Amino acid sequence: MTKIIILAAGKGSRMGSELPKVLVPLKGRPMISYLMDSVVASGVDSRPIVVVSPDNKDIISEALSGYSLDYAIQSEQLGTGHAVSCALALVPEEAKNILVLYGDHPFLKSDSIKLFSSLNPAAISIMPAELSDFEDWRQNFFRWGRIVRGADGNVERIVEFKDASDEEKMITEVNPGFMCFNKDWLIKNIRELRDNNNQKEYYLTDMVGIAFASGLPVGTAIIEAHEAMGVNSPDELNIAEGLL
Repeated sequence: MTKIIILAAGKGSRMGSELPKVLVPLKGRPMISYLMDSVVASGVDSRPIVVVSPDNKDIISEALSGYSLDYAIQSEQLGTGHAVSCALALVPEEAKNILVLYGDHPFLKSDSIKLFSSLNPAAISIMPAELSDFEDWRQNFFRWGRIVRGADGNVERIVEFKDASDEEKMITEVNPGFMCFNKDWLIKNIRELRDNNNQKEYYLTDMVGIAFASGLPVGTAIIEAHEAMGVNSPDELNIAEGLL
């Protein structure tokens, strides 16, 4: 059994909107509704968990009233790792894997969700996107985390853009944020996250480095770049609408 956690606590300030980011309209529909339709069509989890803030819980739950969902409250915006930890109490004991998605990724397909949920990692698997460059519509990916691989080609860590060196920013394999965890491993190790970064946040992506340091493989399933695209600004929204 795989449990899906969808992160949706972010505000719409960068979008220039008073709405929560995931409710900003994309072609007349809340952005998150595209993802929810793919989750339902995948058949992976009949009742996903959506992580919201105290301020946006009511408006998001009203907008998603047509879906069967549970809600976890992230009382403080302390990063993606903290957001996932807020949802773990709602994950049933019988769940084997936890799949983490983001409400501002409207293009993710049901087949990819189904594939990703079947990877059955010992610790963690990720879904990177490979780009040729950051020109044209690919500029939407420039501020994303970079996948850092060792000389053997194995994933060693993910470095967030704001913490990346100039050399690391040249890497064109990026992290959309989709992660599949072995539930027991995640619950045991998420407490190892630290906020010693420029944002002073608990990054879920640091779980990759924790797995690597423990000698556990980090699985990957490459996702097509258009499908991986997220939306974080009005300019990115315009690009997404042109591709929808």
